[in-house]
This record gives sequence, C-alpha cells and structure tokens, in this order.
Amino acid sequence: MPWLIIVSMAAVTFAMRMSFIATVKPHAIPEAVRGVLAYVAPAVLAAIVVPPILVRSDVMDLSPDHPRLIAAAVAFAIARFTKSVVGSIAGGMATLWLAQWLLGA
Repeated sequence: MPWLIIVSMAAVTFAMRMSFIATVKPHAIPEAVRGVLAYVAPAVLAAIVVPPILVRSDVMDLSPDHPRLIAAAVAFAIARFTKSVVGSIAGGMATLWLAQWLLGA
C-alpha cells in the first residue's frame, strides 16, 4: 500500500510539472515574470543554506564563536575572490573543522 501511494504521488507530480512544460511557450511568459524567475534559484538556495548557518540550539546566534558562521564567512570570502566552487567548499569545510576543534564545539 505505501508503494502505491508513493508511485501515485510521483505520477501526479510528474503530470503537473509536465503539463506546465508542455503547454506554456517561453515567449508567452511576460518579460517581467521571466526577470523575476531569475531570482528564484538563488532565493531557494539561500532559504536552504542560511538557517543552518545562523541557528544554533534553536536560537539565532551571531556570536563570533559560532563555528558555522566563521566557516560561512571564510567560504564566502574564498568564493568572492577566487570564484572557485570547489575551493570555497574545501576552504569552508576545513575552516569549520578547525573552528570546531579550536572552540570545542
């Protein structure tokens, strides 16, 4: 029974998405809407990434001894100056591990 529900929901989701792709022509979407849609992916990424960085123990924590905040700042700086995705991920992870070890978190 659970598999039937999962497969049914997958089919409904696929049908809904495919109907939008198959029926809407790109030139029919107004330019203003297309301009706004360009910001959807960064907004979703920020909504996924920012809360785990800023929240510690169910409270927003901006203190300087927060390892995730330190690592995020370093990763942002690396990404800003080098424009390297792999470098910013590696630098951020190394900074996170080092900050957790030094701060005992």
